[in-house]
Amino acid sequence: MVDQTWTCHPIGRIHSPLKEKFGLPRQSGLVAQLKSQLEILPPYDRDEAFTALTGYSHIWVVSVFHLAVREHWQPTVRPPRLGGNERVGVFASRAPYRPNPIGLSLCALEDIRRRDGRLYLSIRGCDLVDGTPVLDIKPYLPYADSVADAHAGFTDEVPRELLRVNWSEEADAQVIQWSTRYPDLRVLVEELIAQDPRPAYQRDSVTHEYGMRVYECNIRFAVSGEQATVLAVEPAF
Repeated sequence: MVDQTWTCHPIGRIHSPLKEKFGLPRQSGLVAQLKSQLEILPPYDRDEAFTALTGYSHIWVVSVFHLAVREHWQPTVRPPRLGGNERVGVFASRAPYRPNPIGLSLCALEDIRRRDGRLYLSIRGCDLVDGTPVLDIKPYLPYADSVADAHAGFTDEVPRELLRVNWSEEADAQVIQWSTRYPDLRVLVEELIAQDPRPAYQRDSVTHEYGMRVYECNIRFAVSGEQATVLAVEPAF
């Protein structure tokens, strides 16, 4: 068999409120409030290339895990769904550390339009960090892509309950101040934290404080048991 290598060119990039890996939903579609922009780069931003795409409610976004690129790959990983203690084959997981760091996200397509001469797709439920390169877009086909009786291996078990999210008085006052610029910030923060972004090995430990970049804010929060408390909403710079 002849060894073959291909060169891929990004067709676009993601503009997301999430600036770091920590806090990202572990799968697409889990945080409906998470809205992103997919900017299409020249020469792929031709209007005719997107003819009829608005007829689809969802799209597959093929991307590069650019923050997870490593010189060497490993055949096994530790999925968060197994508590970070058990190993499975990398090809039995959706871990970003792969031989070829390619991601696949199912996102709701809300709009396609130009702004300042650039072409943007407004998408929702994306699980990609700001700046992620996009390799391709494909329409979601319900009759072919949805399998009612599919099995999901070790992820068949119902996910753990969402965290309950409360706000400290300080954080509550601060998020109101940010609401003029980012009216969705409160709901977005609650949905992100409810998914429990902590490393799996810390979920049963004592209370820790965490920080998460959302828009231009540093969101500080703590988790105790099944309850999270937003402590502060501060400028990230």
